[in-house]
Amino acid sequence: MSAPQVWAPRAQRVEIVTQGARHAMEPAGPAGWWRASLELHHGDDYAFALDGGHPLPDPRSRWQPHGVHAASLWFDAKIFAWTDAAWRPPAWSNAIIYELHVGTFSPEGTFAGASARLDHLVQLGVTHVELMPVAEFPGNRGWGYDGVDLYAPHHAYGGPEGLQRLVNACHEHGLAVIFDVVYNHLGPVGNYLAQFGPYFTDHYHTPWGAAVNFDGPGSDEVRAFFIDNALSWLRDFHGDGLRLDAVHAILDRSATPFLEQLGRAVRAEAARLGRELVLIAESDANDPRLSAPATLDAGGGGTGLNAQWDEDFHHALHAALTGEHNGYLQDFGSLAALAAALERGFYLDGRYSTYRQRRHGRRFEGGDASRLVVYAQNHDQTGNRAQGERLSHLLSPGLQRVAAALVLLSPGVPLLFQGEEWGAATPFLYFTDYDDPALAEAIHQGRQRECAHFGWPGASSHPNHPDPFTRSRLDWNEPAQPEHAAMLTWYRALIHLRRDISLGTHDLHATHAAFDESRRWLVVHRGPHWRIACNLAREPQPVPLGAGAWSPVLASAPPLANAGLAPESVAVFRTQT
Repeated sequence: MSAPQVWAPRAQRVEIVTQGARHAMEPAGPAGWWRASLELHHGDDYAFALDGGHPLPDPRSRWQPHGVHAASLWFDAKIFAWTDAAWRPPAWSNAIIYELHVGTFSPEGTFAGASARLDHLVQLGVTHVELMPVAEFPGNRGWGYDGVDLYAPHHAYGGPEGLQRLVNACHEHGLAVIFDVVYNHLGPVGNYLAQFGPYFTDHYHTPWGAAVNFDGPGSDEVRAFFIDNALSWLRDFHGDGLRLDAVHAILDRSATPFLEQLGRAVRAEAARLGRELVLIAESDANDPRLSAPATLDAGGGGTGLNAQWDEDFHHALHAALTGEHNGYLQDFGSLAALAAALERGFYLDGRYSTYRQRRHGRRFEGGDASRLVVYAQNHDQTGNRAQGERLSHLLSPGLQRVAAALVLLSPGVPLLFQGEEWGAATPFLYFTDYDDPALAEAIHQGRQRECAHFGWPGASSHPNHPDPFTRSRLDWNEPAQPEHAAMLTWYRALIHLRRDISLGTHDLHATHAAFDESRRWLVVHRGPHWRIACNLAREPQPVPLGAGAWSPVLASAPPLANAGLAPESVAVFRTQT
């Protein structure tokens, strides 16, 4: 039971609407806050009316069971009986992340459906489950990056109580949970924030619409809205970290940037809770300062986040294995680029980018690759393709195994995308559920233009039709089929091998990559005792491991004599000398 409040600094009169009646709210301080004199109980409906206008959902609503346009329901987060009081997440230094989309991960497409599949993730060996955005978005199906009620878990997935049950179940299984959140923009349908206050600015623009006001008049309360949102996912829903979408589109010229302020707030919350909380950024800037310490007097000067997605690693690996060089992949494709990403973290670390026609990035200093999340597949790199192709559609099983080995045995923190571990045959397509036909068609046409830019044929299905969503659901009969079961066994073996203390290190300085562009082989040296030897050619060939007596530990195909490798295969060797 609590008295609702709302920030509406421009309103002359604010009413709370509940059970069909309007009740005047009182100003609550000089910053533009309003407070209701009545109290709400768990499950009570309510909305806010500004200056006599139509009722609008609470900007901080945690429960929108009837969608983005309907009234909010009051949610008491303390009702749920958590059983994770003693929970401590696996150390970030040991993390292996599994990214999943709740709507397509299970046949049910719900939080409960995901809970029923947690044993699979435990047996696979991952440590952290990263949920694609679950904040309330328009309709019943979507990726979630068009969320508008940022505090409310999506109604079609099971709402806030369903999410609490899923996180509790993850913790019971020893799995940490990372929430993917979007702070660079809001979706186009059901976004009422601008009616409440100066949440947006026309000083900047993003590819998705109006930029969030992080540094203009009124931005103190706007920042507080997003920081409180981050803490809500960590407190009310017991999250273990956040993945921050496209932070290069968080436009902010403040002396203390929003991301740095957010990092400090989350570190303070971690200290209060007595457990590790992580912040992971997605950025295309190749700026290592994102994950560098923020304290200037400690030699930092960075933003202070824990890690960032390493797009260069993906691009270098994907282009080298598939031969694709279109769009932003035109800077990649050589084994030299892949070797540089393995050794230095970024390939574009201040060098010239043909795609951008300028120098790009900055050198990744320090050598601590726990600050980099690496992957061969994720929702973006699969779902933004015209046909939603996975690597299982683009590569032979042998090269898929090579990609898995280079990700899971790399110095970075590995991330897998749902179904990758068994070479899922189902695509992962882009899908929406907008009730505005004109908007849906505009998005479809925009994606068709993107596909043309990459030289791909257009998408086979309209994203607003049910078909792309239905086709993207994982087929849980596949892991029992021989070819898929063999791939799953390979992933499990790689994850088990990564547990070796010397292969689990994040030291880039102990990593070296030798290669031959013409013969198409690559050998990754992980310290003095390990070699990850890859033959990317279509014929067998010897691969030089260096001095020492090398013994094969794990191989995707039986190694040949004299360190020879089968075509399109990878083998891990170890020496005791």
